[in-house]
Amino acid sequence: QVQVVESGGGLVQAGGSLRLSCAASIRTFSSYAMGWFRQAPGKEREFVAAISWSGGSTHYADSVKGRFTISRDNAKNTVYLQMNSLKPEDAAVYYCATSIATTGPYNYWGQGTQVTVSS
Repeated sequence: QVQVVESGGGLVQAGGSLRLSCAASIRTFSSYAMGWFRQAPGKEREFVAAISWSGGSTHYADSVKGRFTISRDNAKNTVYLQMNSLKPEDAAVYYCATSIATTGPYNYWGQGTQVTVSS
């Protein structure tokens, strides 16, 4: 059974930084693309960032380009999301998911980690 577990969320002031982690218990983790998504209250879940299986290709939502960085460590079965210059509108539950390609479809999802940004 595949498990995906996010961590690193919390409360941060606007302009601050957080680093999210996502650990996936997949034997062939290095074969999967990974993505980060977020969902704010009353809004639909939206794409944030994705990274290819090798880490050589990354994609970002326009709203986070230049502020967020996705990376991965295949030796640790972990993907990261470094979030800098956080804005109140970045507040949401952040989810990590696996896919065979950065374009999806995404199949295994974590439970999410809450990010709160105070103004």
